[in-house]
Amino acid sequence: MISLWVESASTYAESIDNLILLVGVLVGFWGGIALAVMFLFMWMFREREGVPTTYVTGKEPELKRWITIPHWVIIACDGLIIWGAISVWYNVKQHKPAPEQVIRVTGVQWTWLFQHPGPDGELDTDDDIHTADDLHIEVDTIYHFQLEAADVMHSFSVPVFRLKQDAIPGRRITGWFEATKTGEYDIQCAEMCGIGHGLMQGRIHIETPVEHAAWMASATLTAATGN
Repeated sequence: MISLWVESASTYAESIDNLILLVGVLVGFWGGIALAVMFLFMWMFREREGVPTTYVTGKEPELKRWITIPHWVIIACDGLIIWGAISVWYNVKQHKPAPEQVIRVTGVQWTWLFQHPGPDGELDTDDDIHTADDLHIEVDTIYHFQLEAADVMHSFSVPVFRLKQDAIPGRRITGWFEATKTGEYDIQCAEMCGIGHGLMQGRIHIETPVEHAAWMASATLTAATGN
């Protein structure tokens, strides 16, 4: 439902939005109930002339149930949240579908470097396309990205995908996404990485197959001629 208000463009964005909505609704509901009961009791049991104070130990069964019943209901709600969180985590972080394309993303102070496969569809070959701060992908295509950091920690964030993955020096981390609509969207660094952190931003270009093929041909020609 959040996706109806905030633009999303990946296959798993809606499931992440729904998990956030579930947590927000449950926490907001029980928080509102707790506040309402607190203020109700403050009004009902306020100091009044001629009414003596009553001492309670908290062991009385009729009083304990005000704690035990909500306690077990909240535990059930926590179980629902945990189940939802594990399901989303597994689908996004652990169950990676087979890739149709593989790209490499490198964070360096203070830019994003992208390595796209060329016409042969393979990385680390002579026709690879290298760009800075501009990532070009094809819509409705499953991508694996190999994420690296050249100097300090960065965090590869594509808000419209609901994607954020830390980039750690010395490690190569593999993630995935599948774009569901075309357009141009922001890429951010979500980890404080130095004085130029606020300037470390790029654009992701999600293109139709025809548009992507045209971009790849143009980029390959530019690299070949050196212009």
